[in-house]
Amino acid sequence: MPTPTLLRRRHVSNSVVVEQSSIPSGYRRNSLLAWARDENGALDIRHALTTDTISDALMIDELVQLVNTGVLCGQEQFEAAAIGLILTCGDSPESCWQAFYRNSLAELESSRSPFAPIHRRALSLLQGSSVLEVGSCFGFFALRAAAAGFDVSACDISSGAVTLLGKAAGRMGLTVQTQVGNAVELPYPTDCTDTVTLIHLLEHLPDQVDVAINEALRVARRRVVIAVPFEEVPSPHFGHHQRLTSETLVTWAARADHRGARIFTDHGGWLVLQPPGA
Repeated sequence: MPTPTLLRRRHVSNSVVVEQSSIPSGYRRNSLLAWARDENGALDIRHALTTDTISDALMIDELVQLVNTGVLCGQEQFEAAAIGLILTCGDSPESCWQAFYRNSLAELESSRSPFAPIHRRALSLLQGSSVLEVGSCFGFFALRAAAAGFDVSACDISSGAVTLLGKAAGRMGLTVQTQVGNAVELPYPTDCTDTVTLIHLLEHLPDQVDVAINEALRVARRRVVIAVPFEEVPSPHFGHHQRLTSETLVTWAARADHRGARIFTDHGGWLVLQPPGA
């Protein structure tokens, strides 16, 4: 990969500086990234990622290596570094985000992303013609469901993520109804969609998991699909608060108001619930 000889873009947060530039002497290198501490103690990350190479899976893999070596600590630094890598890969924020979405979706569709089998399973579990993705984040699953012909809505607690998803859907010529919303108080009427998905969301909740599940059951007409990671230790850089197991899913199902539950393992844990009125 060619390394730019001149600084092209720079992104600064409270604790992380990310630059697309050549690698100065004295920087430690780890795969595609190099880093050092600046005079104020902030982490300074240099990279040569471009709009041809930036993607979700590649970015996460690179940043997790920094977490494992103790360079990045906590969710705030991890997210600051991630946004910095995206926004410095090209010449404008619009071109950066467009490339990030294009390359990340290509990874998923070609099964090069570790998340591809999770999306594949989730798509196979959708019932009916309409789906609401709760906790959509960047919205890759919502976009893939829309491309597959479903009537898709998506909500996330982050207004920035909701805006990015809406713009990405527009560029792709897809219809995704986006809305800012909290999983424990969904801004949707009862029985308004066939399937509700909570894909790798509940591990982010320190409490009120039961409330979020019953909210999904309230909104869904036919099915609620829940997927969670199984980790020995919750990943703080991803904002995970709980260590989840199959027994956890059994407990959640026992406390929820539903007509039937299916629990199984496939790249993590799955809980599929039938709403009480289905």
